[in-house]
Amino acid sequence: MMRRVSDAEWEVLRVLWAAGEASAADIVSALQATTSWKPTTVRTRLTRLVKKGIVNFRPEVAGYVSLAVMTEAQCAAMERRSFLQKVYRGDPRSMLAAFLTEERLTPEDIAELRRLLDERRS
Repeated sequence: MMRRVSDAEWEVLRVLWAAGEASAADIVSALQATTSWKPTTVRTRLTRLVKKGIVNFRPEVAGYVSLAVMTEAQCAAMERRSFLQKVYRGDPRSMLAAFLTEERLTPEDIAELRRLLDERRS
């Protein structure tokens, strides 16, 4: 079962990945410029991430400190697999074909894609 990460949870995770670990108050402070979240909102998002197994916490004298147990790359891979399964029924060729026909690609983009495909073939 894949664990879907909401957009709001991604914001919390980005703070944790940048900091290494943080209290809910630290996360609220870090997100003040871009959100109007209250501390209870941040705690709710942290609780959801703990239930999904993406974040863990440890008690400290002044409360709890949260830390991500999955890296950004691991979460991105999980999201890619979920998207591929949900939208393209697990067929990467369909996804790539749609992307290649709908997006403008520079010659450099095409060269990089060819390089990656050639690498996979080896």
